[in-house]
Amino acid sequence: MVRPLASRAQTRRYSALELATGFALVGSLAAVAVPVFVRELHASRLVEPVEGIERLSASAIAYANVHSVALAFPPSAPMTPSLPPRGHCETFALDAWQTGTWRALEFRPMPPDAPHCFAYAFDSTLSPARSSFRAHAHGDLNGDGIFSTFEMSGHAIEGDPMGPSLDPGMFIDSEVE
Repeated sequence: MVRPLASRAQTRRYSALELATGFALVGSLAAVAVPVFVRELHASRLVEPVEGIERLSASAIAYANVHSVALAFPPSAPMTPSLPPRGHCETFALDAWQTGTWRALEFRPMPPDAPHCFAYAFDSTLSPARSSFRAHAHGDLNGDGIFSTFEMSGHAIEGDPMGPSLDPGMFIDSEVE
């Protein structure tokens, strides 16, 4: 006797143990994968300010190497653009980077036609004995009004055989705000 086709194609039901094991495996994978994904997402957004501040600081030291201590760094430049984008990235107008200080430091965010999430500023304090600078980037990655801040500083001291130099480390505040 031939059984009807419908009776052969009965669906198999999973036991409670099999379901619990499956949920445990999926939960374990999610517990590992989700934080790694979030960390990598935030890290990719942090490449812009870290590389930008490093390039800006290196340019300031190169500028100081060819100028006297009293004029070691170009004058201060206000935050460009004047307000960081809130919760999104924007393409900056290239003419914003054509002012004196930015041109002297040969700085603009890279690549210039890509959207950027941070605004940059350069502060300098000049004197005949000791001049210093502070380069900083500010961004509001999630639009909540709390800024991520990245800073590097350096100095030039009259008579220092080492010449102009960067201060150790980079100050970072609320990097993944």
